[in-house]
Amino acid sequence: MFIAILGGIFKFRDLPEEYGPYVQFKAAIEGRDEIDDNDEIAILDITGTGSHHVLFLDKYNNLNEIKRELREADAKVNVTTLKILEGHL
Repeated sequence: MFIAILGGIFKFRDLPEEYGPYVQFKAAIEGRDEIDDNDEIAILDITGTGSHHVLFLDKYNNLNEIKRELREADAKVNVTTLKILEGHL
């Protein structure tokens, strides 16, 4: 199992360019037609890989939903990241 650590939380308009393809891919998977400039997006870095996991924070009601999604991706969120994410839900 991989560990996911917070790379950052950004408004879409402030998202670093390097994360753009990951965000667009996740939006397509979720069936989002549009991403609003004010959408809050968390980027989780997957340790031991060059991968990132994208979370559109408006989609989640609680941390358990995030944990479940990451578990399906064979990843686990560290405690510090969970506490920060909790403040944004």
